[in-house]
Amino acid sequence: MNIPEWLKPAVAGAVVGALAVAIGGFSFAGWVGQTTAMQMASEHAEIEVTAALAPICVQRAKDDPQFDATFELIKQGRSYERANMMMKTTDWATMPGSQEPTRAVASACMESLEAGT
Repeated sequence: MNIPEWLKPAVAGAVVGALAVAIGGFSFAGWVGQTTAMQMASEHAEIEVTAALAPICVQRAKDDPQFDATFELIKQGRSYERANMMMKTTDWATMPGSQEPTRAVASACMESLEAGT
């Protein structure tokens, strides 16, 4: 079988070009693999769910007859302890259908309550 002389450099150029596109795509063009894409999607979903549930927590807090006293007690704690204090002393961050509070929701709720929302 005779292979034309121009075929070897053409194949080598195609392989080098494919490698360059792949390296450039993954390094500079933002291409990601399946694992990274799934991780990014999961993180984004968690952020969006927390944003959707935080207003429920805020409303539950404001509907609590003991809100003023409880909120003042929680505000006396250090800023990084407040979400934990909320989770331990109230059920504001425990969403309907759930048995335990969610830390991300408690943190977002605490931020909203402190901002006066």
